[in-house]
Amino acid sequence: MGLPKALVVDDRGGWLERATTLLLDAGCAPVIVVLGAAADEARAMLPTDPRVSVVVAAQWERGLSASLAAGLRAAERTDAASATVTLVDLPTLGLAAVERMLRPAPGVDALRQASWGGRPGHPVVIGRAHWAALLAGLSGDSGARSYLQRHGADIVDCSDLGDGMDVDARPEHPTG
Repeated sequence: MGLPKALVVDDRGGWLERATTLLLDAGCAPVIVVLGAAADEARAMLPTDPRVSVVVAAQWERGLSASLAAGLRAAERTDAASATVTLVDLPTLGLAAVERMLRPAPGVDALRQASWGGRPGHPVVIGRAHWAALLAGLSGDSGARSYLQRHGADIVDCSDLGDGMDVDARPEHPTG
């Protein structure tokens, strides 16, 4: 991308603000935003809302596991029954998909993963009963995917609501 994804701004605005607002609009609160590279710059791009807090993943360069662990550890300090996990690089993720993942209301045993055209993706809903075991097994640049597979996560098809694609590179624009 040429810069941390949390700093990306497109014609619809900043990805970080959009992802945070999406979760708030879906009824998620508190929203814990995990930042890494350029955390101070990214923090300034967040909506001002008392339901939003920031955690900096101290070892963010280690990959997804560091970010997920930082977010879940922060969530442990709340009374939340579950955590809805999504990524900043899903700029087309819509409210309807997040709302679908949250119905019925997830409890402490919830384990759900969005599916897009048969591909596993985000958002993911992880009940509090799974947090300790998930944290114990996190390492490297992988998130919860293998845990979700091993523990039989409910797959929630969201294909009718978009493509669920994460964006890892800026689109090429032809010149001339």
